[in-house]
This record gives sequence, structure tokens and C-alpha cells, in this order.
Amino acid sequence: MIEFLADYLTGEFDNREQALAEPVWYVHLRLWQRRVPLFCEDSITLFAEQANITNLEQPYRQRIMRLMEVSNPDAPLRVQYYMPKDPRALSGAGRNPALLNRLTTDQIDLLPGCILNVKEQKLADHRYKFVATPPPETRCNFTYLGKTVQVALSFEVTQDEFISYDKGIDPATGKATWGAILGPFRYTKRTGSGE
Repeated sequence: MIEFLADYLTGEFDNREQALAEPVWYVHLRLWQRRVPLFCEDSITLFAEQANITNLEQPYRQRIMRLMEVSNPDAPLRVQYYMPKDPRALSGAGRNPALLNRLTTDQIDLLPGCILNVKEQKLADHRYKFVATPPPETRCNFTYLGKTVQVALSFEVTQDEFISYDKGIDPATGKATWGAILGPFRYTKRTGSGE
């Protein structure tokens, strides 16, 4: 099942239809998710970054997603997030995956509370929907550029679509400050996982 999840998550995506339908609420974004050769002994690891379609040269939100099989019958898959220690060194790796060939585990930081449990739903023969939500009582907090950052993570993915519910949270007020505030970002897969 982990190979289906990895295959569905890997590729190039954008939310063109959503941005055209609701330009006031949704920026037109490009999202890249690429496999990287980290933790190969027991998991599949992806690098992700995104960019505004009008400024592809300035990607942001670089992150590492480690997909693992776990012994939880309710959610047999888990995603553990990591952050590059120097995001600028990987800037543009979505468009230029060769930059990821030099990435090592020494260059990333574990984000301990940034975990998602993944459940699968069978849609048809060899077609699934995966729903990833945080375990109860977990909080995704980390320090970035000297500031404490809190993110509410979750997603759904099928063979053709990636739906992101990610939101930045103000730790003081608990209110969402960026991301899927008015509803999820709906990305359509434009290129497949053949990497």
C-alpha cells in the first residue's frame, strides 16, 4: 500500500481550476513532490516545495515527507515531516530534482509533532484514496528563522488529485493565518511519478 501512496504523492501538481474559479481566495500554485534517496531501508521519502505560478523562481515551503508502514490496524501508514536545515540550498529542487541527489539525513531536522496517520479507502481495483490526519493530541510546532511556527497538517490524495488542508496557526491565538483557511487547496496532478 505504501507504494500506491508514494506514487500518488509523487509528481507535479497545480490548482489552476480552483484559482481561476475563485481568484480572490486561491492563489495559483505549482506543487512539486519528488522522491529522494533517504531512509530507504524502511520507508519512502519525498521532497516537497511549492511556488506561486507567477514566480516559479521563488519556491517556498520546502519539506521532507517520510512515508512509513506502522503496526496500527486503523492507520497502517504514517507520514513523518522533516525540514531542511538550509532550505535555500534546496530551493528549486522541485523543478531541478538533481539538487536532491546530494541530500543527506545530516541536512534535515526531524519535526517531532509533525506526524500524520494515513488511512486508505479502496475506490476500485488498484485505485485508492488516502486520508492523512494528525494523531490525537499532537501539535506540529517548530522554530524557523528564530520564530516558533505552528502548522495544522492534513491531506487527501488520489491517483489524480492532491487536496491540502495545511494551515499556519498563530500559536498565541490558535487562529489560522495562512493556507487552507477558506477550504482546502485542490491540486490536480499534471505529471506523474515516473522519476
